[in-house]
Amino acid sequence: MKLFGSSGTRGVAGDQLTPEFVLRVAKAAGTVWDADRAVVARDTRTTGGMFTNAATSGLASVGVDVDRLGVVPTPGVVRYCEVEGVPAVLITASHNPPEYNGVKLVGSDGVELPVHRLERIEEHILAEDFDVAPWDGVGSTVRVDSANRDYVDEMLATVDRGRIADADLTVALDPGHGAGALTSPDFYRELGCRVVTINAQPDGHFPGRDPEPVPGNLADLGRLVRTADADVGIAHDGDADRAIFFDERGEYVEGDASLAALAAATLGAGDTTVAAVNVSQRLVDVVDSAGAALELTPIGSTNIITRIRELWAEGESVPIAGEGNGGVFFPNYRLVRDGAFVGAKFLELVAERPASEVAVPYADYHNVRVNLTYRSERELDAMLAAADEYAATADATPNTTDGYRLDYGDAWVLVRPSGTEPKVRIYSEARDADRARELADGARDALESALRTE
Repeated sequence: MKLFGSSGTRGVAGDQLTPEFVLRVAKAAGTVWDADRAVVARDTRTTGGMFTNAATSGLASVGVDVDRLGVVPTPGVVRYCEVEGVPAVLITASHNPPEYNGVKLVGSDGVELPVHRLERIEEHILAEDFDVAPWDGVGSTVRVDSANRDYVDEMLATVDRGRIADADLTVALDPGHGAGALTSPDFYRELGCRVVTINAQPDGHFPGRDPEPVPGNLADLGRLVRTADADVGIAHDGDADRAIFFDERGEYVEGDASLAALAAATLGAGDTTVAAVNVSQRLVDVVDSAGAALELTPIGSTNIITRIRELWAEGESVPIAGEGNGGVFFPNYRLVRDGAFVGAKFLELVAERPASEVAVPYADYHNVRVNLTYRSERELDAMLAAADEYAATADATPNTTDGYRLDYGDAWVLVRPSGTEPKVRIYSEARDADRARELADGARDALESALRTE
């Protein structure tokens, strides 16, 4: 696909992503969808209003009525689509920096569109092939204000509210100025938790921190956990489809560790879980211990969703899936990454023992992540050629499901281009921190050498 990556399409607002482009995406989606009604919603980014206006106009121009939800977390939008049986154009750039925005398309079944449907829409965009309605057939628009409240109510009815309330937990919450600021504080309070917050004002400038919930952006949350004597810290990204945790000591819990802990509490013999090719050994160990199976996909929620649906069609049970970035699926609840819901599932574990004890069985591995930015397709090609040569000469057989993954038994390293930013990402993991750094540095040196020759 030229336009849609692993999680929709994103770019710097006004540069790579323009209102004109969003208009065309919405016109193409409305042309392809067998729907006379659709949803438009967004996260808190400052350009969100501009792009939702463009999306609304595009849908209306091809005769589709529009429900405008306003600012709603991605999982709240997905819930609305499933319950109402309508597709959506969602304006969000998730964890990307404030200057970015993006478009994500959701089907009337409440699931992000699979690759083959995105490709059909892409064909209409590139061909400028739209079913433009006559003047008396354009769509109408209505504002819907209940999506956030309905989303929270459904989660309250689904998780173990009693267990969490009885534990009398204090939650330190950092929605990162994103859409989760409108839902997660109320949700955790209504679960019976004492909630203290930071960066909980919806603000598309993201003044407190950048949207991505990585350790470098979350130091204030760790301090809040300690000063408030909280039992756990929870952080979201811009559209609140991810949850990252801090333990009761104010120490960061690796996303791979929290995924492993949740999987250990969920998987049974004969189950299958799905993860991306950068999967941690932590999850591999949990799967083996449970007598379950593990399926690997290219990185990105679209790829994981597609594989889950294929497994369902084969009669497989997939009770949990996800990636170590805080994006976890509980497919039997809903086929979407849901930061608030995942946070509640983690609270169910913390209700039984401290968060540090929940994570400690999965703390034996060390992770390194390096991002290398490229400025042109030529630089990208040079880095990928260097990655190919590096993998070919390594003392390991490369897995090329998505990029180049090299497994060494005691450690692994993965090199792959980002699907959402002009970066090549390097991931490594080992039981020994120096070993993980050595592998990441080796791959980085090979790629940076290629750039210096350009």
